[in-house]
Amino acid sequence: MAQLIVRNLEEDIVEALKARAVEHGRSAEAEHREILRAALLGPAAGSSLWAWLAAMPDTGDDLDFERHKDLPRDVEL
Repeated sequence: MAQLIVRNLEEDIVEALKARAVEHGRSAEAEHREILRAALLGPAAGSSLWAWLAAMPDTGDDLDFERHKDLPRDVEL
């Protein structure tokens, strides 16, 4: 695996990274990797399809997907 060194970070950024790492129960380095992964590959990177679908917001109504079978349509054969 490659290594990445980030220099000249403001102290408040470093403290925010450490605090976020503590919230998620991981090291600052692991938190940094997760932030980069989510920012560059999307939040679903590395997760399962189920986790990606479960993370989708519950919006809309089932009626949005209702099929109208009574409407005719032209079909070319």
